[in-house]
Amino acid sequence: MRFVPRMFATMAFAVLVAYPIRANDTPRPVPTTKPAAAAAADKDVAAHSRAAADPADEATPAAPAPTPAPRSGGVGSDTPKFELFLGYSNVLATPMSPSNRIADIQGGDTNIAFNLNRYFGLVGDFAGYHANTLTFDQAGGPSRDVGARGKAFTYMGGPRLSYRRPRFTLFAQALFGDANARTVTIDGCSGSSSCTPLTNENSFAMALGGGLDLNLRRHFAFRLIQAEYLLTRFRDPSIASGTAGTRNDVRLSSGIVFRFGGNSPEPPTASCSIQPGEVFAGESVTATATGSNFTRTVSYSWNGTGVKVSGSDASAQIDTTGLQPGGYVVTANLSDGRRNGSVSCSARFTVREPHPPVISCAADPSSVAMGGSSTITSTASSPDGRRLSYSYSARAGDISGSGSSATLNTRGAQPGRISVTCNVNDDRNPALAASSTTMVEVQAPPPPPPPTPAPEIKQLEAKLALHSIYFQTARPTEEHPEGGLLDSQADILAALAADFKNYLKYMPDAHLILSGHADPRGTVEFNKKLTERRVERTKHFLVEHGVPADHFELKAFGEEHQLTADEVKEQMADNPDLSAEERQQMLKNLPVLVLANNRRVDVTLSTTGQQSVRRYPFNAKDFLALISLKGGERKTEAKKKR
Repeated sequence: MRFVPRMFATMAFAVLVAYPIRANDTPRPVPTTKPAAAAAADKDVAAHSRAAADPADEATPAAPAPTPAPRSGGVGSDTPKFELFLGYSNVLATPMSPSNRIADIQGGDTNIAFNLNRYFGLVGDFAGYHANTLTFDQAGGPSRDVGARGKAFTYMGGPRLSYRRPRFTLFAQALFGDANARTVTIDGCSGSSSCTPLTNENSFAMALGGGLDLNLRRHFAFRLIQAEYLLTRFRDPSIASGTAGTRNDVRLSSGIVFRFGGNSPEPPTASCSIQPGEVFAGESVTATATGSNFTRTVSYSWNGTGVKVSGSDASAQIDTTGLQPGGYVVTANLSDGRRNGSVSCSARFTVREPHPPVISCAADPSSVAMGGSSTITSTASSPDGRRLSYSYSARAGDISGSGSSATLNTRGAQPGRISVTCNVNDDRNPALAASSTTMVEVQAPPPPPPPTPAPEIKQLEAKLALHSIYFQTARPTEEHPEGGLLDSQADILAALAADFKNYLKYMPDAHLILSGHADPRGTVEFNKKLTERRVERTKHFLVEHGVPADHFELKAFGEEHQLTADEVKEQMADNPDLSAEERQQMLKNLPVLVLANNRRVDVTLSTTGQQSVRRYPFNAKDFLALISLKGGERKTEAKKKR
């Protein structure tokens, strides 16, 4: 019985190979603290409670973390210590030949596996078969099958590698040992060496292969298939010398598996979170449940205290419409259908008390001539940080605007005070609104001056101070359209306003054409809006200094009609305010000067077509601010009204 020592030697070798793996797989103690997800949920609830106690101490809630899919227990929780297989087995010779006459033997296979860890184990295998048919070569004729009686047994052992999932287990194994053939009697065969029956014999055996188990219960599985290559070294009865030869066979088995021992599955756990943790009534809230240690598909059910919760998976939506201020609790129930496979978790959120916005408004200027306009500016805020919308109404005149500022046009209004109402409300509820009022004084026009002889008009036209107005980079801004006009340019406009008001006494139909320009660094849309703000700012200054608002024509060219470098050099050559040394120094920064000369508003007198002189203020005190390529705005007080 040589197969016994071979089998034990094989198993001893497998133990030596597996020992380091077993040593590295020593179970670690299970922590007694809460799972990380549950601890995070407790911290989240505590943070919401503190925020509810002090609404002023408010932080932006973090985005919800991705919800992991429920998983099975830790390593070893689904790994039995022992697995006993009992099943049917069939060995097929491949290929069929006289030297391998056992064509199709059937029997039973049993093996027991000792699992050192989740992935590695040792297997001892015993199988027995009964032969009913042999194939042999008869002298001078073809091979044929005859009735026979005989038995064969295998005794093998070796290592097994397993891949375990909750529903199935895949394994691969290598088994080594002995095969034993008992006496086979052949009916009706004589006179040929190929008829020689198989005698009692032991042979080396090896089986390489794997299988698939379907896990039906914790202690019970069904082995759908176990397929192996089976090698033996039996003597060839068709050769007189009886030389041992390699037998290549296929072994197929199927049956049931009993599983014993191992760790019990860890109990399922769950944690809940809610984002955001603080809301106002009507805002959306999402609750999320995170589960672990489940072995089957998890079902979710949600409920809340005083709130409506909708959802049947790991996330649910909470309806906060009409909720009163205060705290609310939402609970999730998770179950995979197993006994002790259910767990619950809860999370809390807070509905805050809403507060209406506050507003104040002012008019600039507060006094205008008949037909003039005034800018109404609202200053509003929401204690709850909500988005605000504005609206305006006036007792007389025409008011337009839907943002934080509006324009009151007094055309058609009678002299006297006009009351303007500024309204603001937030995006939640029209009832959460506030309003404020301001007054605009409409002045009666002065009596028309006596006619002036034509020569005096010509002299006045020649005296009109028409100079182009220059701006800083990207000024005025959208946030501060009232800014961007430096002192040197304000002085030029003040002189223009004084001369043009005097001119209107004699030429009441005259008006000023304001043409805005920008350097080419911005986009077409940006430069278009920028030049619109520049001409509006220029007009607004002149109106503040007494020029009627209806005596203007505005044109915004954006980056069109750019001055070239040659045109700028020609203007510098004609500028009497520059010395030769200064002109030479300025030419070193010609690209910067070309950009600066294109950030301007040109002024044209409608009655004569006279255009403003383009003379850059090189000697002005604020020259460096004007020429700078940066968009910073000087923090100076507003220009004095002249």
